Amino acid sequence: MQDWGPVLISWVLFILLSPGLLFQIPGKCRLIEFGKFQTSVVSILVHTILFFALDAIFLVAIGVQINLGSSP
Repeated sequence: MQDWGPVLISWVLFILLSPGLLFQIPGKCRLIEFGKFQTSVVSILVHTILFFALDAIFLVAIGVQINLGSSP
């Protein structure tokens, strides 16, 4: 069977943590800005660190698994 948990979790986190899409940490005027569709090098680094930290927590520490298909 194939384990789709890592693929799905990483894909969702990548979309949600894209800087400037939903939110941006740090923003240009405030600490957190929502829906600006602009980014900076610092916010890219912060979002990258958040992505890898959350991805490691979900995949390694918790061990999320989604198995598709039936067993024989």
